[in-house]
Amino acid sequence: MAAQYLLPSDCDAKLVALLAYWRSITPADACLPGRQHFDPAKIPQLLSALWLLDVFHAPLRLRYRLISAAHVEVTGTDRTGMWYDEAHPAWQSSPLYAGLVEAAEGRPAFHRGTPTIHVDKDFLLLETLLLPMARDGRTVDIILAGTVYLRPPAAS
Repeated sequence: MAAQYLLPSDCDAKLVALLAYWRSITPADACLPGRQHFDPAKIPQLLSALWLLDVFHAPLRLRYRLISAAHVEVTGTDRTGMWYDEAHPAWQSSPLYAGLVEAAEGRPAFHRGTPTIHVDKDFLLLETLLLPMARDGRTVDIILAGTVYLRPPAAS
């Protein structure tokens, strides 16, 4: 499963590196890596893009477990500990919704688009990679996410 997922060829290098790291921590005998395999110290160059969601099933509910300081700075809000549906009441109509469901079901997902939450207006585009993690290798309990905010090219 992990080896089959491909990102767009023009995806940000941080997200390419995050996918490579996620693949590298997937145990040979498991479908998915778990939080116990994840070591932030191994990817310090990616920490500014990371956020984690706890996943609860039946019904699907997500809670922010961790949000990088850089992400908080861009959005202007620290949502750590908040339920996703309370932080984003219209999340089911968001362009990211399908990707969150895919990741909660055990499949990586990628989203590129305009920010749907308040961000600094200098950002025109974002890319988000959602990677499922499962303590038991199968039942997703955490989504490891990376978001990169892209600014327009500088005028010459």
